[in-house]
Amino acid sequence: MATEMGEYLVGAYLKLVLKCSVVDYNARPPGGGLSGLGELDVIGFDFVNRKAYLCEVTTHLDGLLIGGGGDSTVRKITDKYNRQQTYASNYLSDFAPSYMFWSPVVRPGLVEGLKSLKGLELFINEDYSNAVASLRDLAKESTADSNNPAFRILQILEHMRAKREVPW
Repeated sequence: MATEMGEYLVGAYLKLVLKCSVVDYNARPPGGGLSGLGELDVIGFDFVNRKAYLCEVTTHLDGLLIGGGGDSTVRKITDKYNRQQTYASNYLSDFAPSYMFWSPVVRPGLVEGLKSLKGLELFINEDYSNAVASLRDLAKESTADSNNPAFRILQILEHMRAKREVPW
């Protein structure tokens, strides 16, 4: 599956804010079969501190909803969280794993259900907005290409002039 812009935003956060050495997108467990169907949206590796950040990213701009209703949505996120934990257990034994769920718009009725998932760090609503604001702050100070299309867009937006200056 193609990497989508919300995943690139999360990857930029992992690389530029959390200082991950490597960020991988749409990672699938080795070996194929049914277990290989469940991809992990974004994984960041901090080799210096031996940390791995496993991220599920759902960019529904009209509000998080997967499969029909609130209970179904929380169940799907729970399944994805369990998949993150299994992946970390099977393939990342040399790293301290952190589990994250990122979504810019989560309806109030879903927040408590998501908060009940102990150990899953939520970057939703205001926390998502604050994370992107931290990227915008970095983008204001940087012109170097970070090899991340979402961050490059932020750089362009942050460096545009309010009024175009014409040299002639």
